[in-house]
Order: sequence, then C-alpha cells, then structure tokens
Amino acid sequence: MGKSITRDAAPATGERASRGNGRKRVIDVDHLPVLARGCAVLGAGGGGDPLIGVLMAREAILRHGPVPLLDLDDLPADGLVLPCGLVGAPTVAIEKLENGGEGVRLVEEVEALTGRTVVAVMPFEIGGSNGLIPLTWAARLGLPYVDADGMGRAFPTMPQMTMNLAGVSSSPCLLADERMNTLVIRADSVSWTERLLRATVDAFGGAGVAALYLMDVETARRATVRGSVSRAMKLGAAIMSGEENPIDALVGEVGAVELIRGKIVDVERQVTGGFVRGSAIVEDAVDPSRLLRLEIQNENLAAFEDGEVRACVPDIITVLDAHNGEPIVTERLRYGQRVSVIAFPGPDIWHTPEGLALVGPQAFGFRFSYVPMKDGDGRAS
Repeated sequence: MGKSITRDAAPATGERASRGNGRKRVIDVDHLPVLARGCAVLGAGGGGDPLIGVLMAREAILRHGPVPLLDLDDLPADGLVLPCGLVGAPTVAIEKLENGGEGVRLVEEVEALTGRTVVAVMPFEIGGSNGLIPLTWAARLGLPYVDADGMGRAFPTMPQMTMNLAGVSSSPCLLADERMNTLVIRADSVSWTERLLRATVDAFGGAGVAALYLMDVETARRATVRGSVSRAMKLGAAIMSGEENPIDALVGEVGAVELIRGKIVDVERQVTGGFVRGSAIVEDAVDPSRLLRLEIQNENLAAFEDGEVRACVPDIITVLDAHNGEPIVTERLRYGQRVSVIAFPGPDIWHTPEGLALVGPQAFGFRFSYVPMKDGDGRAS
C-alpha cells in the first residue's frame, strides 16, 4: 500500500490559512459526497468515476485525518506545488484501481529530483475522480490541498492546462502505476511530454498517475484556475439541496442550458490511443423525433441536433440522471438511461483566442469553430 508520510509542516500551513483568510477550511469525510458530485459536473463526463475517488479519499481521511483546503495566498510564495492526478482511459481505471501509495511515490521522486520540499498537493484537473484521488495522497502525506486546478473542468490531454498557457514547463513529468513502477520524462516540449506519457500509460495497461508542471506557489497564483475545489463543492451542494428538483437547482446555480431531457437510445464507445472515444444519442422524452448526439473523447466534447452544434468545448456538457440529478460519467452511459443533458460556460481563460486554440473544437479535429451554446429554441445563450 505504500508508506504514509506525516510532515511537521502541516500544522504550520493551517496557521497560515487562519492568517490568510480568517478561517481554516478542511475537507473531511462528510464533505466527500458533495465534492464528488461537483467534480463530476465540472468533469463534462470525464476525469474518471468519482465513486472510486470517494472510497479512496474516505479511507485515507479516516486513517490520517481531515485535509486542510488552502488558497494559494495562504502558502509560502517559494513553496513547491505538486499538480497531479490520473492519466489514461477512464473505462480502464474502473477496474484497474490505484493502491493509494502512488502519490507518496510521486512526492518522494519529485523531492529527490528537485531537492525541494513539496508544500501542497493540487489536482491538475478538478473533473471527475481527478478532483478526489489527489486528495487521498494529500491525506496520506499530511499535506494541504490547494483550492485550484489546471483546467477548471476536465480535458483529455496534458497540453490542455492553464499552466501550459502560462508558460510553465511540463518537464519533468513523473509517472507511476499501482505496481509502483515509476518513470521520469524529460521532454523539450509539452507535445513530446504528451506523446511519451501516452506510450507509457499504454505500457502500464491503460491507466496510471502523473505529476507534471511542477511550480512554486507564486507561479501557481497566476497559472491556475483558482477556487475550483470550492466551486465543485458549491455545485455538489446545489444538487443535494434540491431534493425535489435537483437538476433545476444545478441549472440555476451555474446558469446552464438544458439541451434535452429524454432516453439514451444508442452508445458507441471504444478505448484507443489511451482515450475513450465514441458517441451517445439521446431521444427527447416529449418529441421522439428530436435526437441529440454527443461526441466523446473521455469528455463530452460537442452536442449536435439536426446537424447543428448545440454546445461544444470549451463549454462544459454534462449528462445527469433525470430522476435524481446525479452526474453520469461517459464510461457509465448505457442504453435506456433517462437523462438530462446540460451545458454551461467553462472558465473564461478557455474562451480567449489562446485558450480556444488549445481546447476549442478544432483542437479535437472538428471542422467548425467555437459556437456559443444554444437553448431548446436554438438561441445562443
């Protein structure tokens, strides 16, 4: 299972949190269901199944205690932040589980390589299980969790992070798997980091964990999507508090558009190149002639109706259970499920020209440019 490391610095970071924002926030086991739902909403169907993350984080927190949740302003400017998470195909990660000690191995290797001490753990994406698995490692290490990430949602590739836009180097990139195999990649560009990472993940069996874009806190303050963990918890709380109308509660919270509500009538999905690729078709509950098609690469990338784009990246497209509002990740989509498909704006950084070049539709091979999401009447929202 890997050894547990408890650091004397942990109480000090809690003191800094109290001085920085006047209150100390922690993530305990009671917060995990809320956080998991919010991460799944922000994941746009990707990032891995949050249930696995909840179970692992619960075990780690029960054993090692709650994890401080800190803003970057509450950490020393020269401290080293570890952006980390799962990599590979989410469908593989359902059955190929982590052992929990991978994060400890990543920190040990990073500290040996850099000669510096890691002061906090940060998810490199907040979506899906990736908003929770690094929390497991923070608990085991006795380190705080940063209220930020590198996407504000989930994307399938390593270049698609705000740290890349900010000019932070992706090298060295450290990879590990549940057998504790560890590899360090030193590449001259993020495209080569991605290429070598995918080859290694395939050798691992389709899934593993990674740490990359190592940076100090001062750099992280300008290079990340801040407040993303808090946002996930807010969205999860909206679903759980809207007992009679959880979907309406979530739609109101994020300013989403409901694209369709109906039944999944077709799902096509395959694992290739370290990604889950495919599509799903939803038939409208009221008008069966209305069909919405979702195109998938780990995440829901685009939604089409009658050949027209209803929503697309970088906006977030999420599938919810029509009865209870529970988000459904792409690897859990099944024929016959009654669902609601919603879309809402992604972080502002992805709507800039530089952001769209990196994560817009054409970055995924679509031939159209970004189209603002449209409501049921075909109007831009």
